[in-house]
Amino acid sequence: MKTLLAAAGALSVLLALPVHAGDAAQTAQTVCAACHGPDGNSFNGDWPKLAGQHPSYVAAQLASFRCHAQQGKDCGLANRRYSDPDRIPANGALMIGQAAALSDADIAALADYYAGQTVKPGVASAALATKGEKLYRGGNAQSAVPACIACHGPNGRGNAAARFPAVGGQHAAYLETQLKAYRDGSRRGDQNQMMRNLASNLTDDEIRAVASYLQGLR
Repeated sequence: MKTLLAAAGALSVLLALPVHAGDAAQTAQTVCAACHGPDGNSFNGDWPKLAGQHPSYVAAQLASFRCHAQQGKDCGLANRRYSDPDRIPANGALMIGQAAALSDADIAALADYYAGQTVKPGVASAALATKGEKLYRGGNAQSAVPACIACHGPNGRGNAAARFPAVGGQHAAYLETQLKAYRDGSRRGDQNQMMRNLASNLTDDEIRAVASYLQGLR
């Protein structure tokens, strides 16, 4: 993992441009666009769409990536996005490298830029939509899984004040990966372990269904 992080850090040096409030759009459309698309709608399902995401959430995630790069200095180890340095995914390692030199002002500027973009929803699988919608709106009483709608809202727009992210229209592949990371505990940063507790009772089939449903939610 140290090698992976070092490679990501070297790549970030090659790609990084100065980020300031005045040129966040330029940075997003050049450096960040390679993975997240020029308008925050990524083309690869492994990378999240950032368009229309709450600035409070984007800022918190960028800060958590930066915290890894600082190895907990001035931010606390608990604020890292990942719990185990040996289980950081490749795209996470790249983000750690990219966020390493960001200032608070840089983070705020990028978060505001993406919040002003419009997410482009995908399409849910017809075979999974009914099961996914049922789980999202009603949960699963038998396995003590609460309804996702309680925090993320009827249209998947989340709650900015509570830092509950917008999930409607997000790539199903990305959502699957994140839910499984919460389930196995490799991702953290969720308030009071809410997502880790919820995901711990989700099956692979449930994760696949709700992720597909969210991809088409608008």
